[in-house]
Amino acid sequence: MLDIAALVAGFTVGYWGRLNLPVPGVIQPPDSLPEFFRYAPTIAINVAIIVVMLYFARQYHLPRIVSRIDQGRRLIGVVTVGALIGWPAQEFLFKYSIFEFEYTRGLFFYNWIFSCLFILITRELHSVLRNRLRAAHLVRDNLLLVGNGRIAKDIARKIMSDKRLGYNIVGVVVNGTEKTRNNVYGIPVIGTYQEIPSIIDACQVAQVIIALPEVRRAEMMDIVTRCQRGRVDIKIYPDLFAYMAGDLNVDDLAGTPLLTVRDIALRGWKLSLKRGLDVLGSGIGLVLLSPWLLMTALIMRLEGKGPIFYTQERMGLDGRPFHMIKFRTMRPDAEAAGPGWTVKDDPRVTKLGRWMRKTNWDELPQLINVFLGEMSLVGPRPERPVYVLEFRKEIPRYMERHREKSGMTGWAQVNGLRGDTSIPERTRYDLWYVENWSLWLDIKIIIRTVWQTVTRQSKNAY
Repeated sequence: MLDIAALVAGFTVGYWGRLNLPVPGVIQPPDSLPEFFRYAPTIAINVAIIVVMLYFARQYHLPRIVSRIDQGRRLIGVVTVGALIGWPAQEFLFKYSIFEFEYTRGLFFYNWIFSCLFILITRELHSVLRNRLRAAHLVRDNLLLVGNGRIAKDIARKIMSDKRLGYNIVGVVVNGTEKTRNNVYGIPVIGTYQEIPSIIDACQVAQVIIALPEVRRAEMMDIVTRCQRGRVDIKIYPDLFAYMAGDLNVDDLAGTPLLTVRDIALRGWKLSLKRGLDVLGSGIGLVLLSPWLLMTALIMRLEGKGPIFYTQERMGLDGRPFHMIKFRTMRPDAEAAGPGWTVKDDPRVTKLGRWMRKTNWDELPQLINVFLGEMSLVGPRPERPVYVLEFRKEIPRYMERHREKSGMTGWAQVNGLRGDTSIPERTRYDLWYVENWSLWLDIKIIIRTVWQTVTRQSKNAY
């Protein structure tokens, strides 16, 4: 109903806009338009087509947490295609009837613009209301977690740290032969696999998450069978092969079929596309921001002695070192005793430097690195060689994140993994980015970075 109301409102405001909001040199005020009520059949057809397309595009089956950027792109795409279908449809249906009239391109443009705008607004309001109800524990689903390994603990941590998911974890069930009967990330173990049916009934469980990626298939089928009670929703964390084969391709080798479970996403013409985005973005950024960068340098000079810029050796593409440029945010003698990891409320950070770190302003000189080709706008954040040598010994596949250029921002950063946070977790996010790169993913990360910076929502920025 909200989408229908939003689309009707979009057409209504679009009709008003066509009469009162001309675009100079492009769209001039019309001499006249038919009365608004004559457009009622056209509105009905367009709304019906768009709502049906939203349904088939699964926009009425949203995940618990959905990216505003991804959702906005999908909604605009569906509304655009629906409007383009509705335009000739009404011409065909109403030809030679009492409803026939001219549906001009100008009116179509205004209706499309305001329909997209209103449906985005209503979806955002609905999302905000839903998240607040969940955070207030007014709308929550009871969830049962199966397993007590690393994956189960990671899932429990994410659910408990984000109230917008709307879950209430009633407990954890484990293998009956295991001795661990304490808790998983503070959640009590309340039974074994054999007790799943009675636990689901007693706790009124609405969803079960099975976090057993390495369990035998026969045992997995037994657990799933036990979970099939009433209208319980069952989700399974994929095993290793299913996870790798999520984007499965079949290749042919002289008549022999081969499954491609790992393919490098960023290669060939995609490298040129990404480099073009880097050159364009860094060039525009340096030109537009140059007055503010100069002002920052002057303020730093007034604050005290020391260099304006701080260059530090970092490890980038293929493990090659380069000098990353930043505004200096620490005292000149900050590393007199050797390199040290920056922590929250670090006493070495200057007053102006603290503000620059929170707003990511100190990172802007890295646009020079991007323009020169040493870095990219988006990619895994580069580390100092001394830390890379340490991390590569302790973290599996750590060096694979160096298959791509380092970035000013990245998938790990926009998900709060920066500063003094888990390096293994950060590495997993970086590897996911490397293996799933797309131009849209880069654009989405840039938008999220700008939004988090403007709204001061950058986690662990210190």
